[in-house]
Amino acid sequence: MLQTQDLTVRFGGHVAVNAVSCSFAPGTLTAIVGPNGAGKTTFFNLVSGQIPASSGTVHLNGVDLSQAPVSARTRAGLGRAFQLTNLFPHLSVLENVRLAVQAMRSGAHWHGLNLWSIWSDHRALTERALEILHTVAMQHQQAVQVASLPHGDQRKLEVALLMALEPQVFMFDEPTAGMSHDEAPVILNLIRELKKDKRKTILLVEHKMDVVRELADRIIVLHNGTLVADGDPATVIALPVVQEAYLGVAKEAA
Repeated sequence: MLQTQDLTVRFGGHVAVNAVSCSFAPGTLTAIVGPNGAGKTTFFNLVSGQIPASSGTVHLNGVDLSQAPVSARTRAGLGRAFQLTNLFPHLSVLENVRLAVQAMRSGAHWHGLNLWSIWSDHRALTERALEILHTVAMQHQQAVQVASLPHGDQRKLEVALLMALEPQVFMFDEPTAGMSHDEAPVILNLIRELKKDKRKTILLVEHKMDVVRELADRIIVLHNGTLVADGDPATVIALPVVQEAYLGVAKEAA
């Protein structure tokens, strides 16, 4: 179980995330919603370790990760979807995923100068990478250089890299952002498949309420960095604070 307790960050005099306490259980997809500037991505950054908290704690399976760097949180089982800049653009699709598999298994023993074992380990890494590419329907693109992939396929590759790390907690920050109407369902289908594994915990920041309604088991609402609602989708979406936030944004956009 992932748990935050009084998680807070201040930038100068501005409190971007204000004492958020929340638990996230395996087998649950929680959508984190709120208007622009509500603190959703900042909350993700605090949990995954991209920015240090001013106060409060993050625990995973009872282990305090509050002072741990990103790499240690990843090894502990926190998986944050890669940003595009974290892909290796001049390597192939297969090489990117194979490197992620190798990173996850870096604790495994390599066998000195035993060339047969080195080749065997390399083959095992490649087979696992190909298995993941098959899951995201990119096996036919394994030799393609990442820099030449369309945006939607780069987002699919991000999910593949995240799967290669085999995290307990998957964190997706607007996974369909910048994708075309035709591309977005592919990513959402991947998240649906991940959701079938009841050992995994999924956190999703998403603006599209139709996506939230369909995928979420639970919604938490952030507003001005504060947790203002937490519950099942139908109940939370009907709350005045949510209606006001989203209808207000819609009116302004209109």
